[in-house]
Amino acid sequence: MNVARSWLVTYRGFLAELLMAECDDRSRRRSERRIKAACFPRDKSLRTFDFDANPNIDAATTHTLASCEWIKKSQPLCLIGDSGTGKSHMLIALGTEAAMAGYRVKYVLATKLVNELVEAADEKQLSKTIARYGRVDLLCIDELGYMELDRRGAELLFQVLTEREEKNSVAIASNESFGGWTKTFTDPRLCAAIVDRLTFNGTIIETGTDSYRLASTRARAEHAAAS
Repeated sequence: MNVARSWLVTYRGFLAELLMAECDDRSRRRSERRIKAACFPRDKSLRTFDFDANPNIDAATTHTLASCEWIKKSQPLCLIGDSGTGKSHMLIALGTEAAMAGYRVKYVLATKLVNELVEAADEKQLSKTIARYGRVDLLCIDELGYMELDRRGAELLFQVLTEREEKNSVAIASNESFGGWTKTFTDPRLCAAIVDRLTFNGTIIETGTDSYRLASTRARAEHAAAS
């Protein structure tokens, strides 16, 4: 009898472990599908971010953001700084954390998003396209401010932001400070409205001006010269 009971306990333990392994595997596959659906251009993680190389980015703040509480509260995030300071890495890494946490995420370049909106408007599909971008829990817009947008493009982008306002989060990466956004959004009132929607109750991280990529290239060149 004791042998039978012992066997039953062992069998139940085996089934429990098997079930847990199956659940973990399903969870992993769901995370992989969400990450793939986000359309990130490359793999980036917080684990591989070199916080020592850029003291402007606070590790504690970043890891708090990785908890995704700001997404749960539908708050925005702005990463502002020069090229090579880690903005895109941080944007993709936090987007990946959100996807792994179960949120629907979409990554897109600002110019690509605007072009898609213009094409959708021309094809009478604008409402459908805006609704599609409005449904995701986190919209990551990269390289905002690299190119000037005409009034129509800026207004269409504004519609996407308005659709998401206080309902779903937007995270942006820009090489321009807010004061320089008038070069991207040439209508001052529209520019002010866009800044307002991207900063209200949000987090702003200034990544600085010193390029990590440039510093790494110089260090490698100096090391090669010394060798």
